[in-house]
Amino acid sequence: MRDFDSLIPDWFKTFIQVGNDLIWSQYLIGLLLTAGVFFTISSKFVQIRWLPEMFRALTEKPETLDSGKKGISPFQAFAISAGSRVGTGNIAGVATAIVLGGPGAVFWMWVIAIVGAASAFIESTLAQVYKVPDEAGGFRGGPAYYITKGLNQRWLGVVFAVLITITFAFVFNTVQSNTIAESLQTQYSISPVVTGIVLAVITAIVIFGGVRSIAKLSSVIVPFMAIIYVAMVFVILLINYDQIIPMISTIIKSAFGIDQAAGGAVGFAVLQGIKRGLFSNEAGMGSAPNAAATAAVSHPVKQGLIQALGVFFDTILVCTATAIMILLYTGLEFGEDAKQGVAVTQSALNEHLGSAGGIFLTIAITLFAFSSLVGNYYYGQSNMEFLSRNKVVLFIFRCLVVILVFFGAVVKTETVWSTADVFMGLMAIVNIIAIIALSNVAFAVMRDYQRQRKAGKRPIFRPEELEINLFGIECWGQDLKKTKPYDKF
Repeated sequence: MRDFDSLIPDWFKTFIQVGNDLIWSQYLIGLLLTAGVFFTISSKFVQIRWLPEMFRALTEKPETLDSGKKGISPFQAFAISAGSRVGTGNIAGVATAIVLGGPGAVFWMWVIAIVGAASAFIESTLAQVYKVPDEAGGFRGGPAYYITKGLNQRWLGVVFAVLITITFAFVFNTVQSNTIAESLQTQYSISPVVTGIVLAVITAIVIFGGVRSIAKLSSVIVPFMAIIYVAMVFVILLINYDQIIPMISTIIKSAFGIDQAAGGAVGFAVLQGIKRGLFSNEAGMGSAPNAAATAAVSHPVKQGLIQALGVFFDTILVCTATAIMILLYTGLEFGEDAKQGVAVTQSALNEHLGSAGGIFLTIAITLFAFSSLVGNYYYGQSNMEFLSRNKVVLFIFRCLVVILVFFGAVVKTETVWSTADVFMGLMAIVNIIAIIALSNVAFAVMRDYQRQRKAGKRPIFRPEELEINLFGIECWGQDLKKTKPYDKF
């Protein structure tokens, strides 16, 4: 036990336990699946039929739009969101899901990714529609902005901004630093206090550099480490090729309770698969739209497509790679008393690749988690700027981020994961309700994109040409800028 955990008051621990039971057992899972299915059917499976279009949109250069603003490139926006998505959820989270929910949890991670990709498309398209120019010459946006401007509900936008700031900049970053500290302590016996200090210093250097330094860092680290990580697992698959089909069969049987020998009841499999799937890919949570809004594109749908691709990249590719490696581990045990988190993945790698496996994972988890640290910070910063643009307030916010990065490294693992689940759930509930309410806007924008593509045109978004009237738009035509009084906040 880490001594710093005693600093957390008992009332807060009780709040987290009660909050988890209430949110996840009664509301969120049904809401996520219902929304994902609704968006999938209403968009005619946009996340499947427009898959080639996703890759084309990813390679586009940043646009200079009518307002004269030029944001970061579509690929950099993808990298920022991937920097937050690809992290401890793909390594430690997947291991915990399997240990507690059995192999069937992997299947439900796939389900939430496939239906969730449609939710990711909707929320990121809306983020582009309602984005606003920032002082640095780029853009910012996200759920707080489309709730305020699209629904004319600033109070709810403020609620979301507070939730995402707490969730990502503070809570999720404690999860990332905690996992790095646990990995380094397990592999090299490095004190979590030392790890926390080093992480805090490096984080401070990065976050005071601004969003463009974050984009540059993520665009370099994330693709490189993901390729190496997946390539390593591919080697393990080649070595164990004869076990792949039986393993997939076990996953499917366990998901529906056909084979319970592998551990994990159906309910636990669904709960853990969706929990850890959402933590990892963030589909519908309202986080990725903050990065999507910063991209300069000619049409909002382009970022919707790119962020949907990000969900597949995270869960179908990276999470599945981790799951395969863990399920091939002969020492895997199930249940609450079994070893969980990054320690399971380290043991699996040591069995498959020898001692080099544990060393590699320590490096990988450090890179994955740190890229998540900077991505999480950006989400928090964007929403802090929604709440207040006072430089003193932003400075205090950044200092708190650095302090909590240290604190996360030195407290108990169970505490940070449980806290993350509560705030992640609250954030997702607010966002899902908002994007359902604004879905008619997203579908109209989608049809506009499709119409232009069918006509052989390069899609350019002109709100006045839509089949519905839009209000509160700032970055897509100056003639619409003053159509509603609440577009200024």
